[in-house]
Amino acid sequence: MVSLPHKPLVEIPSSIISSQDLGWKSIIVEEFQQPPGAEESCFWKEHAICLSLATRPNRLWQTIGDRSYVGLYRKGDISITPAELPCSYRAYNNDHYLQIRIPPQFVRKVATETVDSDPELKLITEFRCRNPQIEQLAMMLRTELHQGGDGFGQLYIESLANAMVVHLLRDYSETKTRVSAYKGGLDDRKLVQVSEYINAHLDRDIKLADLASVAGVSQFHFSRLFKQSIGISPHKYLLKERVERAKHLLKNSKLAIAEIAFQCGFNSQSHLGKSFRELTGVTPGVYRRG
Repeated sequence: MVSLPHKPLVEIPSSIISSQDLGWKSIIVEEFQQPPGAEESCFWKEHAICLSLATRPNRLWQTIGDRSYVGLYRKGDISITPAELPCSYRAYNNDHYLQIRIPPQFVRKVATETVDSDPELKLITEFRCRNPQIEQLAMMLRTELHQGGDGFGQLYIESLANAMVVHLLRDYSETKTRVSAYKGGLDDRKLVQVSEYINAHLDRDIKLADLASVAGVSQFHFSRLFKQSIGISPHKYLLKERVERAKHLLKNSKLAIAEIAFQCGFNSQSHLGKSFRELTGVTPGVYRRG
């Protein structure tokens, strides 16, 4: 155990950007920048993953539960704090990190659906470890966080959240877990049902849980099986179908482009424009006039 005397900890600092402003479900993603000497003490109800984004090695002091750590964190290092453990932190240099918090009930739900183990399994505490898969997922969440309302949307976030939990269960649980396997993709009947559901609800916030329910598999396995069958992920397929609907309306209706955006499930006209250009190479206005 390492213990350092320190003055009383200050209140938790404010994030510079937070997913709580975007209405994400099942996961909270926040980015922080803190000056030297910044301190905090917290007691999260959620499991927390912190990913270092600092460009230079940074010396930190941490306690999680009855364990302590003093040492350098480098960009890409992560720490894991299980839910409902008291934790404290002090930065000795400018610090920059991404924090991801996941409710225990969501972890239990994913565990029940995807792993061959007790769904009540517990996560373990980790200081300064490396995990390329979790780092990649965290950076994808960060990219989406900075995209705001013009990102891929809730279906994409739910897919990343499910994958993140599966990696946590596999690599950082007290008992060894094994992810249940499905092979061969979705059969033709289920693919048709999923496709019909998507096209009937393009103007709504389609959730991963809805699509998985239509297919009769878990959310985590649905994402993998769908990509095996179609060749692209569910969120990219949804985006493609929304752009196809927009193309039809642009050519066959006199609706304003902003109205077409909302009817196709985009958050705004600019969101439609960004996605439309990425898939077609032109703006909605140019496509309509062409």
